[in-house]
Amino acid sequence: MIQTRGLRKTYWLGETTVHALAGVDVDVEAGEMVAITGSSGSGKSTLMHILGCLDTPDEGSYQLAGEDVSGLDGDALARVRNQNIGFVFQSFNLLPRISSIENVEVPLLYSAHPEPEKSAREALTTVGLGDRLNHEPNQLSGGQRQRVAIARAIVTQPAILLADEPTGNLDTKTGAEILTLFHELHESGRTILIVTHDEEIARHCTRQIKMQDGLIYQET
Repeated sequence: MIQTRGLRKTYWLGETTVHALAGVDVDVEAGEMVAITGSSGSGKSTLMHILGCLDTPDEGSYQLAGEDVSGLDGDALARVRNQNIGFVFQSFNLLPRISSIENVEVPLLYSAHPEPEKSAREALTTVGLGDRLNHEPNQLSGGQRQRVAIARAIVTQPAILLADEPTGNLDTKTGAEILTLFHELHESGRTILIVTHDEEIARHCTRQIKMQDGLIYQET
């Protein structure tokens, strides 16, 4: 599903050169649930952006579902994101003045989907919010907002679900409920990558990729 070879990414902060990725090789098979961990500055966020087709590497290759996406331009990357990747963010990133079902429909508006409302309703039912279709984000709890965000991420039936600190804004009990939902999605056959600094969350995944100084230093 994912194969990278020799990924490198360098940033310049004033006169300081930051080697965010220093030659990263990653393999993720279809159906895996993988945690990418590391402290701040380890390179995990840069790797996430490249794996999510939000950025491109300076060097190296990235094969996603059999397609080399490492050298694609912005429009082509947007197509790949819409067709292959579902995103879940720590801050939910929901549109505040529209309903849950309308939020979930948003990715489908870019793909001329024939039945966006039906698909959005099914996705919300999958995450346990079939009775909250018309609620706006400010009428939902934090856990419910994250469930809407997960429904939005899976509504296009992406090859990969990419979650960035998905429980970071939630209390312990609600965070555990969201992790249970990720397990259910994984058991249904979805490929899931969770980027986190929390070792407890990482232990819920079937495999951990640990990063430091722009490199993978351990896989467990």
